Amino acid sequence: MKLIIAVIQPHKLEDVLLELEKAEIHLKTVSNVLGCGRQKGRTEIYRGRKETGNLLKKVRLEIAVNAEFVEPAISAITKGARIGKIGDGKIFVIDLNECVRIRTGERGSQAIG
Repeated sequence: MKLIIAVIQPHKLEDVLLELEKAEIHLKTVSNVLGCGRQKGRTEIYRGRKETGNLLKKVRLEIAVNAEFVEPAISAITKGARIGKIGDGKIFVIDLNECVRIRTGERGSQAIG
């Protein structure tokens, strides 16, 4: 089991979600976050408006998957989020030691579904 965390541009969220659905990855958590990377406060244009500062608007996706879905998830996120410019985002893959479905008490890969 793995936890995939992706930080992407807000305007690419719909494209990423579409690619994840195509890859049959349905369970995800999405949050609006602030962050910066190599831009270090460079001006960025988002929906026609310039944004400046150290913290830029980003979207964070968290996706828990079983081993066979790791590469399809990474490919889907990359395909949906890539523009080819600085600030496209990052994908982190972390080992997931345990998962428990609260409703049924199922554990491990069965709890992820």
